[in-house]
Amino acid sequence: MELLPIFLKLEGRHGLLVGAGQVALEKIGSLLRTGIQLRVVAPEARPEVRQLAAEGKLEWLQRPFETADLDGNFLVIAATDRADVNAAVYQGAVERNIPCNSVDDIPNCDFFFGSVVRRGDLQIAISTAGESPALAQRLRREIDEQLPEDLGAWLSALGTLRREVLATHPRGEERKLLLHTLAQRQICDSQDCATRRLARAPLGVHKKGHVYLTGAGPGDPDLLTVKALRVIQTAEVILHDDLVPPEILDLRAPGAVMVNVGKRCGLKNITQEEINALMVEHARDGRKVVRLKSGDPLLFGRAAEEMAALREAGVPFEVVPGITAGFAAASSLGCSLTSRMAASNVILSTGHHAQSHHHAPLPAMEDATRVVYMPGRDLNLLALEWMQAGLPAELPCAVVSRASQPDERIWTSTLGDLGSLEAVEAPSLLIAGWAIEEICAEGARRPALSVRA
Repeated sequence: MELLPIFLKLEGRHGLLVGAGQVALEKIGSLLRTGIQLRVVAPEARPEVRQLAAEGKLEWLQRPFETADLDGNFLVIAATDRADVNAAVYQGAVERNIPCNSVDDIPNCDFFFGSVVRRGDLQIAISTAGESPALAQRLRREIDEQLPEDLGAWLSALGTLRREVLATHPRGEERKLLLHTLAQRQICDSQDCATRRLARAPLGVHKKGHVYLTGAGPGDPDLLTVKALRVIQTAEVILHDDLVPPEILDLRAPGAVMVNVGKRCGLKNITQEEINALMVEHARDGRKVVRLKSGDPLLFGRAAEEMAALREAGVPFEVVPGITAGFAAASSLGCSLTSRMAASNVILSTGHHAQSHHHAPLPAMEDATRVVYMPGRDLNLLALEWMQAGLPAELPCAVVSRASQPDERIWTSTLGDLGSLEAVEAPSLLIAGWAIEEICAEGARRPALSVRA
């Protein structure tokens, strides 16, 4: 059943509530908040309902429901403890084309009451289509705990600014982008605050390009940082790597320009110099540019070259860190990269630079967990180089493909057997060291290949 979530204006309209017990009382609070002209029909009523009637906040008719009570109402709620009465209310409402809610009776409902989080005019309503009001209430509590208490006051100030913008600026993309920008900023009480000045200035005066070198994390949208999500949702241009999954790219704002600037498996459809030029060009045109990279932009993401190009061009930029794939892979394995007993160092490298330092003493070499990004499909050469440098063949190893994503796969092995693993789907990552010994031993007792649920 597909529902349309809408918010109705009920102020001044007529509504009927059949029933005046505890269930009805729970609905009355939500209804009266809207300014509806509420009539309650019930032979008996709770003291709270009687008090509201005495105060003139609702009308109570002390008698059984009659079909004629439905006439002239905008919506109806049946909340008695008698199924036959509720069914009669619903049937009569259907005949009159009046939306009706029969409490806790899904088949006899045209609409459902959501579980609502409120901050002033901001309302977040949660519906389970009547399947589990308890779940809706739990989610409401969780959301309520996370929202700032002053969000309502901020929204009120934002609404005032929005009306000013609509009244003073012509319709168009620039006005739309300005409204999106205002929705990301703090608004102070002073009439001279930067956000208010931005709203009142001529369109384009304050428009300056900016580049955000942003980490998309290992692929799971839930692992995006809050700031990364915000800049993705407000970007005008997104230059993204090939490894950034569609689920993250779909978070962009409507109308944002997307350009795939990825380079995979040695195939380069675009050079780094061309990527740098794109960032500079779009920023100089006054656009908000997100250079979206898999994992963390400062780790094997050529961020140093891009920052140098932006500095040379005089383009302002900011780095938005992301969760790197190495941490996600370790999380999937259920192991720590460091251990007081086995590993006091972590070495991060790529497959092209993962060779051991031949002159390093063996204890120092083994007292580290090695995380190798892009290790390549043939792991035999890497394993041979490490063993020739003095690492033991029994060193535990794990290969994680597409870490944190639904099709994630994990292989466990030893350094001596690493070369015998089948080709691993990219993007993959190798973790090796005594810190993962227990995990690898557990994997050896099970099938060598595991698939993430």
